[in-house]
Amino acid sequence: MKPSRRGFSSFRYALEGIVTSYKTQRHLRFHCVAAVIVITAAIALSLPVRDIALLLLVIALVISLELVNTAIEAVVDLAAPEWHRLGKIAKDAAAGAVLVAAVFAIAIGVLIFYEPVMSWLGFR
Repeated sequence: MKPSRRGFSSFRYALEGIVTSYKTQRHLRFHCVAAVIVITAAIALSLPVRDIALLLLVIALVISLELVNTAIEAVVDLAAPEWHRLGKIAKDAAAGAVLVAAVFAIAIGVLIFYEPVMSWLGFR
């Protein structure tokens, strides 16, 4: 670890963490692609700004938890390269946090998109 961080160094390190995680974590890439699709659809359907803000919030939550999950997995692997019950619990709990956030993000997306999509398809 580097001794001190000044100015934009902390920001640069954070970006390095995001980029490295994006390059190495398949699930993070999936969530990012899904986020782009969701935001594009929200704009195309002219959703209200409040709905787009809520979508951005749940997207940020899922992506943030995916980054935390990646950090926990890396720390567990560093601390205990061999399999350990406690390491498994830590990794599984972190993955579970991502899953909970993703499921609720999907539920919120369905609630927000249902009516506009039905109208667009001509069912309302």
